[in-house]
Amino acid sequence: MSGAQIVRPYGDTTGDGMVQTSFTLPVSNGKLAEGAALQLVAKMGLDPAMVVHSRSVGEGYTFFVVYGRAGHLVDLSEVRVVERDYPLLSPKEANLAIRNALRRRVTVVGACIGTDAHTVGIDAIMNIKGFAGEKGLEYYRELRVVNLGAQVSVPQLVERCTAEAADAVLVSQVVTQRDAHVLNTQEMSAAFREAFSASRRPVLIAGGPRFDESMAADLGVDRVFGRGTTPAEVASFLVHELVTNRRAAVATPRARRSA
Repeated sequence: MSGAQIVRPYGDTTGDGMVQTSFTLPVSNGKLAEGAALQLVAKMGLDPAMVVHSRSVGEGYTFFVVYGRAGHLVDLSEVRVVERDYPLLSPKEANLAIRNALRRRVTVVGACIGTDAHTVGIDAIMNIKGFAGEKGLEYYRELRVVNLGAQVSVPQLVERCTAEAADAVLVSQVVTQRDAHVLNTQEMSAAFREAFSASRRPVLIAGGPRFDESMAADLGVDRVFGRGTTPAEVASFLVHELVTNRRAAVATPRARRSA
C-alpha cells in the first residue's frame, strides 16, 4: 500500500510481535484454569503463548498474565485519532484572550454526575493544585470555577448551571459498568439541550479514562477528554470555543453573579 507505515509490537527484539495481556477467568486456579487461559489467547491470535503469572482472586476466580506473539500488523496510515485542533495556551495567554475578548470572567461548572463518586479527575482539572505539574482552572484569574463534587444528579446540575449563568460545564465519569458513563453523559447533554436554546447553551465537556475522544457527537457534547488530559488543554479549549469560535458572544448580556 502506497504510503503505508506498518508496525508490529515489540517485546524482546524489534518486530518480534510479542505482547502481554492480563485478564480474569471465573475458574479456580490450577491446570484447568491455565489451559482455559491459553485457549482464550490462542483465539485472540497469540501464538505461541505462555502463562507467566496466575493467582487466585477469590473463590472460583483466577487472574492471569499471559505473554505471547501476535501475528497482527498495524498500518499507521489507517489509524484515526482526535488531534488537538486549537493552540495550547499558557495561563497568562488564556487569561489575556478572555479578558480582551469578553471583558468579564468565564464561569465553569464541574461535577461528577449520577452515582459516580470519583472526584480525582474533576479535582485534578479544576482545583488549583492541578495535575502533572500544571495548576488547575482555579489558578486562572479569568475563570470563575464552581466545583459541585460527586454524585450530582442531572437536574441539579442543570439548575445550578442556570443559577450560575455557566459558560461551560465539565462532567467527569469514571464508573463504566454497563456503559454508565455513556448513558449518564447522554442524559446530561439531552437535559441541557432541552433547558437551553442553542445560542445560550453552555459548552459541554465530558472527561474520563474510559471515554473515546471520537465519541463527542454520539454523547451530544462539544468535546471529550480522555486519560492524561491536563488543565491547560481544557482551558485552551474553553478559549477556543468561547473566544475564537465566539460561543460566548450571545452569553455576554446575561446577568451574572459577581466573583
